[in-house]
Amino acid sequence: MRWLLILYLNHMKHKIFNEQEYEKELKIINIEKASTMGLMIMIPVFLLFGGVYILVNGNPLPEIFSSSLDIIKFLLGSFILLVVFIAGAGLHELIHGITWSIFLENVFKSIKFGVLWKTLTPYCHSKEPMKIKHYMLGAIMPALLLGFAPAIWGIVVGSFWTTIFGILFTIAAIGDFMIIQLLIKENMNDYAEDHPSEAGCFVYRKRINEKIIVKSRYNSSK
Repeated sequence: MRWLLILYLNHMKHKIFNEQEYEKELKIINIEKASTMGLMIMIPVFLLFGGVYILVNGNPLPEIFSSSLDIIKFLLGSFILLVVFIAGAGLHELIHGITWSIFLENVFKSIKFGVLWKTLTPYCHSKEPMKIKHYMLGAIMPALLLGFAPAIWGIVVGSFWTTIFGILFTIAAIGDFMIIQLLIKENMNDYAEDHPSEAGCFVYRKRINEKIIVKSRYNSSK
C-alpha cells in the first residue's frame, strides 16, 4: 500500500485538470472483437498456466473426473464456482474503482458502479479525467490481482481450482487489455476519461502553445 500512497501524494502536487488546455478524442473498442479475442486467448492461457501446473504438481484431471461422478459433489461444486465467478466479477470492477479513485480529485465520489442488465455485466465508471498512466494502472490491476496472481499462487501451493480461477479472470480482462493497447502509444502524462456508455474512453492531449510553435519556426529559419 505504501507505493499507492506515494503515487497519490505525487499526483496531488499537480494542478487541477483544465479541459480547455487539451484536445479531445474518443477511443473505443469493438465489443464483438473483444469477445472474439477472449475466445482466441482462452486456449493459450489455459495451456500456459495449466501446462505449468501439471509440470509442477501433476495431472489433477483424473481426480476431478472421479469426483464429478458423485452428483451431489458435482452440483455443489458447480454452484460454488458460479457464486465465486459472480463475486469475482463484482470484485473486478471494485478493484478498478479503488485504484482509479486514488488519482481523482474527488476520490471515490467520482466513481460510479452499476450493472448493464441486458448483459448482466457489472461496470465501473470514472466521471473524472485522470492521467493516462493512472488510468492504465487501474485498467490492468484486476488482471494482476484476480488473474495472474491466483493462477501463479495456485501453481505454487498445488491448488488447481485457484489456478482455474486465475485463468478465467485473466481471460475476463481481455477488454482491459484492449483499452491498454489503445492507449499504450499515448503520452502517459496526458489524460483519459471513461466514456459513460461505450467500451472505451476519451483521450485528452495537451495543446501545443502557439508561442512555442512560432518560436520554433523562427529558430528553424535562421
